[in-house]
Amino acid sequence: MPDAHANNPAPAPRGPSKSLRFWAWIAGALVIIVLDQITKIYFDGALQYGERWRLLPFFDFTLLYNPGAAFSFLADGQGWQRWLFTAIALGAIGLIIHLLRRNPGQPLFCASLMSILGGAIGNVIDRIQHGHVIDFLLFYWDSWYFPAFNIADIAISCGAVLLVLDEIRRMRAEKRASRNAG
Repeated sequence: MPDAHANNPAPAPRGPSKSLRFWAWIAGALVIIVLDQITKIYFDGALQYGERWRLLPFFDFTLLYNPGAAFSFLADGQGWQRWLFTAIALGAIGLIIHLLRRNPGQPLFCASLMSILGGAIGNVIDRIQHGHVIDFLLFYWDSWYFPAFNIADIAISCGAVLLVLDEIRRMRAEKRASRNAG
């Protein structure tokens, strides 16, 4: 007797394919990279180093270069830190691409990875091209200053927050599942 399913192909999967979703996340990271690089090029050309354009009583555009990592960590190194931070970022980029390829259907997780990926690549471009990261956003109050940052830094920070939220959501779902099973 012939198989009843042999003549009926399996129904097409719903939603975009795994590959298409992966490339959508990569495209989102590319948007972040382009925005980051356009703004850095603009401010690097429009301002002199250290110059500030006052916008609000607590916010300026400025032009600063950071040869270190977050909050100028190791900024006073002799140049070796450029390659250390580039290598670390390239490793992170490889891991993120691997995770995006394996899990493209997890929206919150992938949005966090997409943001971190776009920001990491944006800052790696600066390190390779200039030997430092271009920063231009400065928040302050009275004599207190938050370290200057850029669009890539915003993307990385937002991605980190989304990653924490995704983990909290995952832990809550596991706790609910274990309560319902028991």
